[in-house]
Amino acid sequence: MEKHIIVIGLGSFGTSIAKRLSKNGVRVTGMDASRERVEALKDELYEAVIGDATQRAALEQLPYKQAMALVISLGEDITRSILAALHARELGARQVVVKGVTADHGKILRSLGVDRVIFPETEIALQLADRLTWPNVVDYLAIDPEYSIVEIAVPDSFAGKTLQELNVRRRFGISVLGLKDALTGKLSMFPEPSAMLGADQILLVVGNKDQLARVRELE
Repeated sequence: MEKHIIVIGLGSFGTSIAKRLSKNGVRVTGMDASRERVEALKDELYEAVIGDATQRAALEQLPYKQAMALVISLGEDITRSILAALHARELGARQVVVKGVTADHGKILRSLGVDRVIFPETEIALQLADRLTWPNVVDYLAIDPEYSIVEIAVPDSFAGKTLQELNVRRRFGISVLGLKDALTGKLSMFPEPSAMLGADQILLVVGNKDQLARVRELE
């Protein structure tokens, strides 16, 4: 079954999402009150709808039964996104993701049953701050509020040693899930204890905040 996602609001954020989804092979139904915005994405959209997302009658046109998720991005107007989320939920949208504006806005959206509220600028700022603080961290994925999966460049102090010698689980409490070649991108999952680490490799590890903080400081 082909994946299908609805994007309401085709400003800069919504447009970026719609284009990326389309590139990923997802069928995208895009909706915006501006004909120009919709026309600009006609090559990326599987289906284009021109309409006011605050009006229930306009939202009734959208294919909720076929779509696995709905993304709402309606700029800084809090009321518009709240109305759109309310109507979409009542009309049977499955997973609803909304771009938030303020903390209170987020609370209202969650009370309506929105699955996820995102604050793009805040999330990007936090990621950038972390990467500037710990340049050896290549990427990370939060699993829950405490635990994350992190890609970290092999510290110089680890190079030339085996995982068994380093015994990172005992020393730091983290678990090594994989070992990636930084040049080729080839990933070896669950490496053997005898695997030798090199300076051109990346460790894929999982741990809690405190455990990962200790590893990020290694040189």
